Amino acid sequence: MVRTAKGMLVEYALRFPPLAVEFEFNPESLTRSRSVTFDSSALPIADFRTPAESNRIGQAASAAAETISFDILLDATDKLSDTSHPMHNVALVSGIEPEIATLRSMLEPKISGPIPSQIIASLGGASAHAHDRDEHLSVLLFVWGTHILPVFMTSLNIEEQAHLPLLKPYRAKASISLQVLESDNPFYQVEKVQRMIMSAANMLNSPLPF
Repeated sequence: MVRTAKGMLVEYALRFPPLAVEFEFNPESLTRSRSVTFDSSALPIADFRTPAESNRIGQAASAAAETISFDILLDATDKLSDTSHPMHNVALVSGIEPEIATLRSMLEPKISGPIPSQIIASLGGASAHAHDRDEHLSVLLFVWGTHILPVFMTSLNIEEQAHLPLLKPYRAKASISLQVLESDNPFYQVEKVQRMIMSAANMLNSPLPF
């Protein structure tokens, strides 16, 4: 069996251990999307004729944050068939439920504080007011290839495809959507530098259109 590259989603937080899911990552498709809105009423464009006017015209445009979406396969078949695998017994009992639970937790509000107090609060043993509980979503690092990006998970769809006798899933497809956090975060700044280098390389190898 040919192994694909590893991908990972890991919580970017000052707590130990962080939420983390590692997966084989060689998707048939990965969609990176960005949209721009343009307010033509903000600036007149009738006199836009030369590159000198580009910066002025560009002030009327607003770019949304980049989004990334992809599918991954969660599969415990190897763990189930290999009795020497360290997670063999866990897979026999729970299949891939630990991975699914971790992904779901990445999309649920957290309560600040030590893990025991978080559990108590999530079970209703704390104030009913969200601002009193200091709830927040997890910031994640999406790691694939040479890329590491800070993100929020914005949607998660789990399609269970095969089950153990007690109906625990051991194979499932997870469809994940992320929003990139474009900021001064060092991981995002490295991504920007990589993008500039690749753009410069492309420009050097592309003929001018005029």
